[in-house]
Amino acid sequence: MKQMTLSNIAKAIGGEMHNCQESLEIQGVVTDSRQVEENFLFLAIKGERVDGHKFIPQVIEAGAAAVVCEVIPEGNVPYILVNDVLAALRDMAEFYRNTLDIPLIGITGSVGKTSTKECIASVLAQKYNVHKTEGNFNNEIGVPLTLLKIRDHHEVAVLEMGINHFGEMHRLSKMVKPDIVVMTNIGQCHLEFLGSRDGILQAKSEIFDYLQEDGTVILNGDDDKLSTIEHVNKKTPVMFGIGQKNALYADELTSKGLFGTQMKIHVSREAETEFPELYEEAFYADMPLPGEHMVYNALAATAVGLTLGLTTEEIAAGIEVVQPTGGRSNIIKCADKVLIDDCYNANPVSMCAAIDLLALADTRKVAILGDMYELGEDELRLHANVGRYAVEKGIDVLVCVGEMSKAMAEEALKVRDEAIKYYSSKQELFADIQNVIEAGDTILIKASHGMGFAEIVEKLK
Repeated sequence: MKQMTLSNIAKAIGGEMHNCQESLEIQGVVTDSRQVEENFLFLAIKGERVDGHKFIPQVIEAGAAAVVCEVIPEGNVPYILVNDVLAALRDMAEFYRNTLDIPLIGITGSVGKTSTKECIASVLAQKYNVHKTEGNFNNEIGVPLTLLKIRDHHEVAVLEMGINHFGEMHRLSKMVKPDIVVMTNIGQCHLEFLGSRDGILQAKSEIFDYLQEDGTVILNGDDDKLSTIEHVNKKTPVMFGIGQKNALYADELTSKGLFGTQMKIHVSREAETEFPELYEEAFYADMPLPGEHMVYNALAATAVGLTLGLTTEEIAAGIEVVQPTGGRSNIIKCADKVLIDDCYNANPVSMCAAIDLLALADTRKVAILGDMYELGEDELRLHANVGRYAVEKGIDVLVCVGEMSKAMAEEALKVRDEAIKYYSSKQELFADIQNVIEAGDTILIKASHGMGFAEIVEKLK
């Protein structure tokens, strides 16, 4: 890791170095003691359940170059003492980022960050060696650790950046200092902490605080909140969407059901300033993942690809090979049924998008939906809206699981008095599952991550 000697790290994080080889250049940074390798740096974070300080003897035995800690360890241990290990992690990542000379892309938004990241990475991989966020490792621990995994062979990095409080994005963007910002949408998530969609827009927009001076901002122009952003750093954002008012837009959409969408992507006259050699061009692309939201992901990836010099042929090739991520609109073909595994997380916008996806199936359609967290005081109304939406979209069987999802079922029953089932827990559902599922069904499974709906997916598989 370039310039990442123990001496430089101690200076960057304001720590006191003890028993260390000052000139030793570390080979990696981890917060999980099980991941320590020879000459790695271990950060002893005090978590809600586990205190990393307890594992200092094990990591030293495993070959750690040193530990960053808040408590003086026993024995002749090489360590850097700090007041706050989490703050030290952020400072270390910022220091390391400032040594990098590759483009960094920061992705945020209420819904679709991970799938957008995967699509952008797939496109850029047609030309570059890409480093990307693993899973959705997108918070104040995940983002710095992702930065610290960038190596000399990487030519571009795609980082997912997630928040649920004011000020978090400011801290993340201070570390990342993105060259390109992509914002997917402003939905109804984290309302408990951010108050309203305007609050969400304000919090997400903190990403612009540390955008590189000549950086590019890429926004969903069909989103009513994002479309109000006219300038960032005196530059006009690149807008993408299905609407023809956008610099990049898609038409001639041909649905292939659960197996994707073919589209024609246009670089419109609105894009003349950003892409002077390509505006008024168009090309066809096949998105193999289903749902209209995947069309938006393809458009965002197109905008990033064009910004970084890819041809339209390379962009189309990258879109064509996008792979699904676990728990996010992942189509699983079983012997006698099809599962739509979208159980990683949920909010009202992503719930409705997943229901739209299920509606494409040409079989009996079953939606197993659960509680959505962090929706604030309006949570029951928002659950009820999802229940009504599912029935009005023609979902054949609606299964609601969890305390808040009772409101979902009750609202659905106002529209249709049959094939609406409510269970207070997964265990109740499992006990009655033979009365819910039939051979040949297409089944959507979706809830907030804390509901543990992956267990439902495994049982159905």
